[in-house]
Amino acid sequence: MKKNKANKSTSGTIALNKKARHDYHLEDKFEAGLALQGWEIKSIRAGKVNITDNYVIIQNGEAYLVGARISPLNQASTHVVCEPERARKLLLKKRELDRLMGARDRQGYSIVATAMYWKKCWVKLEIYLAKGKHTHDKRDAVKDRDWQRQKERVMKHSS
Repeated sequence: MKKNKANKSTSGTIALNKKARHDYHLEDKFEAGLALQGWEIKSIRAGKVNITDNYVIIQNGEAYLVGARISPLNQASTHVVCEPERARKLLLKKRELDRLMGARDRQGYSIVATAMYWKKCWVKLEIYLAKGKHTHDKRDAVKDRDWQRQKERVMKHSS
């Protein structure tokens, strides 16, 4: 008889980039795989990843994640050279790459990663086509968020 695996209490999310939602208007969402090395997978499983100040570049028809930091584990092997901030290749379909390149070149979009998560046994990256926000847009977003919180408090106490 097969044993059922115990479900993990945590979701599949590895790391989030909350700063991206504050700094950009996020529009089109894409899911990309990552070409990783063995030590990087071990570090990701240990939760030693930061995707706060990252962006995606496209060179020679290939997309790369730049600025994401995967810290090596202390017990990493001595014969493996670990580069915590190397550019990591993103695995996307040709049609998706063409769409990203077109929006970046013609319409001035940025390509930003917002989340890293597990999908079965693979690490996936959620990337968006994004337009940068101006300072007044950021202030408006903060005001709206505060107003929503205040409304929820009032509704909670009135019932």
